[in-house]
Amino acid sequence: MKRFLVSAVLVSGLLTATNAGAYEPGNQALQLWNDEGIANSPQWVQTWLMVMLASFAVGLLFVWKRVEARWVVGGFITAILLSRLGIPALGIVKLSGLVALVHLIFWSPGLYLLLKNRPFLTERSFYALWSALITVVILFSFIFDVRDAVIYLDYVLGLGLISA
Repeated sequence: MKRFLVSAVLVSGLLTATNAGAYEPGNQALQLWNDEGIANSPQWVQTWLMVMLASFAVGLLFVWKRVEARWVVGGFITAILLSRLGIPALGIVKLSGLVALVHLIFWSPGLYLLLKNRPFLTERSFYALWSALITVVILFSFIFDVRDAVIYLDYVLGLGLISA
């Protein structure tokens, strides 16, 4: 019953953010994350998005033989599908903080396996190089994603613990 109540609070909080016209496009936690939001982002953010996309895409080379790559690439694809299809289908406004929360949820299992198994320390191969790169990419992204997800959850749940 407790889980149901927590889930209900989360879903109701998420659904309160349904008026896209009330938000400016951009890359901050409470801004719309859409094509205009990406275009309004600083050049370094746009460049970072391309580096991330390329880094995750290289993981496709390893998904058939490496469990870490399967979880990393699978988490990336799941996050993309949810962000591009699921969130709009539910009528939820796609704020940057919500996208950050999706990253945290779906990229964490892959990051956990990378840090647990440490293929970047145990072998010398192209896979080891990629595993080191993608670990750094995810960790760097999480620096911003944790902050933005916390701001977003504080906002949609109406906690008011963080002053904006």
